[in-house]
Order: sequence, then structure tokens, then C-alpha cells
Amino acid sequence: MEHINTLVLFAPVLLFSVIAHEYAHGYAALKQGDTTALSLGRLTWNPLKHIDPFMTIILPLVLYFASGMILGGAKPVPVNPRNYRNFKRGDIIVSLAGVATNLFIALVSAALIAIFGVLGQVVPTLAHPLGILQAMGCWSVLINIELLVFNLLPIPPLDGSHVMKYLLPPAWAIQYQRIGFFGIIILFLLLQTRLLGFWLAPGFAAYGALVRHQLYLPSAGPWLPPLFF
Repeated sequence: MEHINTLVLFAPVLLFSVIAHEYAHGYAALKQGDTTALSLGRLTWNPLKHIDPFMTIILPLVLYFASGMILGGAKPVPVNPRNYRNFKRGDIIVSLAGVATNLFIALVSAALIAIFGVLGQVVPTLAHPLGILQAMGCWSVLINIELLVFNLLPIPPLDGSHVMKYLLPPAWAIQYQRIGFFGIIILFLLLQTRLLGFWLAPGFAAYGALVRHQLYLPSAGPWLPPLFF
């Protein structure tokens, strides 16, 4: 029952966050001159257009029940970098648009936790639902910080690799991008080690800094994330 209650909160937050991440890629690509996502109907908030059975549903559930970790993703929005007005600048902007959006959502969620806490004390009749919304805000901060840090891994095809390749000599960059064929395998192997935990550690620290000293209403307690500091 505890897991079911938790799913009620984190599932919609995760779905919104991964869709926002992919939408940001498509929107940034459009602004850089590429209409691929728009023409294919992917520049939309319709979740059915973005849900990937494995990344959006199976992987988050398996990780949560196996380790308490929550990671997932949506179906990647297609872009064509050759349409960017400036290839290098466009590639970097589009690649970082997703993680920038996750950072924005995390900061807004942290602010809403504070607002709901004050409002719940001023209007006691709203304290119970506002406490639950505070817990949802904590889930939002945790999930979006994790998505941000995870996607910055310099492993193709993750977002961080699109920046890393420009820091390498051209010959190395070509070989580096070929790792993308094995990227999913590498990520799966990382999940079996502690290395991913070390990479995500700064994200957990940032999560703690954003949520630790908030004014929480009593009803938030049972719904807070298991990694709550």
C-alpha cells in the first residue's frame, strides 16, 4: 500500500518531467531552425506521443522497487542538426534545453513547497491537501534533479555527450560518438555498479539543499520521498 501511495505521487510528476524535457529539445530545435519535431507531431504536450513503454514505464518501476532510485525517460524527440542555422551552437543549445528545463521545474517546485507551507498555516482548512502537494513538490525536485544530473553523463547519446564531443579533438570526437551504438548497454552496466550513485551524489546533495529546511505541514510526512533528508 505504501508503494501504491508513492506511485500516485511520483508517477504523474515523472511523466510530466520527462515530457517537458523532450518538449524542450523539440522547441529549442525549432528556434534553431529545425522543424522536424513540429512536422512529425512531436512538439506537443500529449503524453501518448512521448511515452516509451520501456523508458517511461518499465525502467522507472523496476528501479524504484529494486533500489528506491527513480530514473526514466520519454521517447526522444527527433531533430535534424543539419537544419540548425549554426550547427555547433544549435547542437549545444538543443542538447542542454532538456536539462535546463528540469532545473527550472526543480526550482519552481522548491518555491511551491515554501508557498504551500505558509499558505497551509495561514488557512488551516487547506493544510491537509497542501501538505500532500508539498510532498509532490519534493518528488518533483528529486526527479528533476536526478534527470538533470543523469542526462549530463558524457555517454552518447545522452545530452552531456553533445557537449563533451566539442571538447575533444575532431578525430577523437568521431570515435567517441560511435560509442552511442553501445550507450544503452553501458548505462545498463552502470546501473549494476556504484559508479552511477557517485555521479548522482551531487544531485542528491542539491535536492537536500532545496528541500531540507522547508516548512512542512503534518500531512506531508507520509508522502515524502524515501530519500528525503
